[in-house]
Amino acid sequence: QVQLVESGGGLVQPGGSLRLSCAATGTIFGFNAMGWYRQAPGKQRELVAAITSGGSTNYGDSVKGRFTISRDNAENTVYLEMNSLKPEDTAVYYCIFSDTTASTWGQGTQVTVSS
Repeated sequence: QVQLVESGGGLVQPGGSLRLSCAATGTIFGFNAMGWYRQAPGKQRELVAAITSGGSTNYGDSVKGRFTISRDNAENTVYLEMNSLKPEDTAVYYCIFSDTTASTWGQGTQVTVSS
């Protein structure tokens, strides 16, 4: 089984930056992907960004050019650098780990963009 520990998030002003981290522990081997989804009140959960163990990345359209996902395979940790934040980025951000057998979700971390 895999466990996820998220960190980062908080309150930031529009135009500001934040960094989220998510560390995966447990039985991890072979091809996998890690990433972030977010869910704002009254909206569906949506993909923010994802990265495979091979380094391929995928971004949601609304964050392209502003957010950058990276990972440290040795530490099984994924990072999300969020720049030029907008009020519409306000949501609970959830880390996800997926391999060939299952997906595991983190507990979520709140990101609030407000002046």
